[in-house]
Amino acid sequence: MDAATLRDDFGEQHFGAADLGDERRRRRLVRLANQIARHPEGTLPDKLRDPAGYQAMYRLCKHPRVTHAAVLEPHYRRTRARMREHPRLLLVLHDTTELDYTGKTSLADQLGPIGDGGGRGYECHNSLAVDPAAGEVLGLANQILHHRAEPPRGETPAQRREREDRESRLWVRGSAAVGAPPPGRRWVDVADRGADTFEFLAHEEGAHKSYVIRSKHNRSVWLAAPPDRTAAPAGLLHDHLRGLPGHGRRSVAVAASEGRPARTAEVRVAWAAVWLKPPQVRKGDYEPRPLAVWALRVWEAAPPAGVEALEWLLLTNVPVADAAGAWERVGWYEWRPLIEEYHKAQKTGCGIENPQFTRAERLEPMIALLSVVALLLLNLRGAAQDEASAERPAAEVVPPLWVEVLSVWRHHRPRPDLTVREFFWDLARLGGHQNRRTDRPPGWLILWRGWNHMQNMIDYTLALRESARSD
Repeated sequence: MDAATLRDDFGEQHFGAADLGDERRRRRLVRLANQIARHPEGTLPDKLRDPAGYQAMYRLCKHPRVTHAAVLEPHYRRTRARMREHPRLLLVLHDTTELDYTGKTSLADQLGPIGDGGGRGYECHNSLAVDPAAGEVLGLANQILHHRAEPPRGETPAQRREREDRESRLWVRGSAAVGAPPPGRRWVDVADRGADTFEFLAHEEGAHKSYVIRSKHNRSVWLAAPPDRTAAPAGLLHDHLRGLPGHGRRSVAVAASEGRPARTAEVRVAWAAVWLKPPQVRKGDYEPRPLAVWALRVWEAAPPAGVEALEWLLLTNVPVADAAGAWERVGWYEWRPLIEEYHKAQKTGCGIENPQFTRAERLEPMIALLSVVALLLLNLRGAAQDEASAERPAAEVVPPLWVEVLSVWRHHRPRPDLTVREFFWDLARLGGHQNRRTDRPPGWLILWRGWNHMQNMIDYTLALRESARSD
C-alpha cells in the first residue's frame, strides 16, 4: 500500500501540480481535495459543511480552466511515473461503469443515453494500475467520460467503423492513453468480455502490449499458422477449448453477483495456441489478418448443488508453455473484480452520482476529484486483506493520531501497536459493522461511514488540544 497516500497531504500529492492558470485556483483545488478526502460520504453539502467552502468549490468548478482533464492530469502523471519506476509486473485493469444522472433534469440534453436508453449519464471507462505482488492500487492511469452515441439512421458498417465516438473504441483509447511499459518491464491489460473485439486485440499486438481478457465470441480459429486467409479454419474457439483435457486443480475466488454471494471454486485449466480468424465484416480499425493468441479455459468440474458452474474462457498474447504459465495468466485475470470494487467506492462510497450541478462542464471536474478520493479506502481495504501488509503497524500507513483516536474509541486505551488489519476492522465497527464471524465483509457505505465518524473524532481531538494549548 502507498503509505504516503494516507499519511501526507493528499491534495498536494495528487492535485498539487494541476495547471489551472492561477495559483489561487491550484491551492483551492488542493484544499478541496483534502476536505473531501476526510469527509467523502454523502452529498456535496455533507462533504463541505462550511458554507464558504461550499461556495469556493462551486466557483472553482465553474471556471473554464478547471476541467476533467486538468484536474486528473497531475494524478495521471503521478500514477504513470510510479508505473515506470516499478520493478515488477503490473496489471492495468480496464472496465466501464455507468454514471447515472437521470434525475438531474437540467443535464439531460448535455449527457448521453445509458442503460436501455431511457436514462442519461456517462459511460465512465476507468484504467487502474495494480501491483499484484503487493496487492496495491498505484492509481488511476486513465479515465474517459464517454457520451454514448445515438447512431444515425442507415449507418453502414464502414461509416460506423470510421466514427470516433464508437463505444467499442473505449478499450483501445484507454490502453493507448496509458501507453507501453519501459523496455524490460511488463504491464498486462486485464479486461472482461467487453474488450473482446478484434480491433482491441489487434491494437494490443501492434502496440507490443500484453493482455488477458475474457473471451466473448466463439470465433473461427486455426490450430497452426494458416498458409493463407482462404484456408478453412479448424473449428470454433470455445468448442475447441471445451474439448481439451484439464490440468491440475486450484481454488479461485468468485466475486459476488446479483443474488449470488462470493465463494471459492475448485477449478481445472486447459490451454491451446490458436490463430484467430478476422471477422468476415470488418467492424473496427485494424488490419484483417489472423492473430496468434493463447486461449485458456478455467472451469469448475463439480460445483455445489444448485450453483452455476464457474467457467472462464480467456485470451492472452503472453505465451503459455505449461501449467504453471497457464495458472499465472489465470491469476492475473483474478484481479479483475477489483475494478468493480473501485466502481462501488466511486458510487456508494463517494456519492459520485449525487452532485447537483446544472452544467456538465462543472460536474466533470468533481467526477475527476471524487474518482481519486475513491482510491483511499480501496487501498486500505486491500492492505487489510493482503497477508503481507495486514500485520504491518497501522501507524506506517495512516497518521499515528488516527491510530490513537480509533484505538481509544474501540479498545478504551491508546494502541500504537494496532495492525493494518485491526485498524480496518475497528474502522468498520465504527461504521456499524458488527464484526461477527457470520457477517459478510463490510461494504463501502459502512467503511465510508466509519471513516467520516473517525474524522469527526479527530477534528474534535485536535480542537481540544488546540484549546488546551491556548489556555
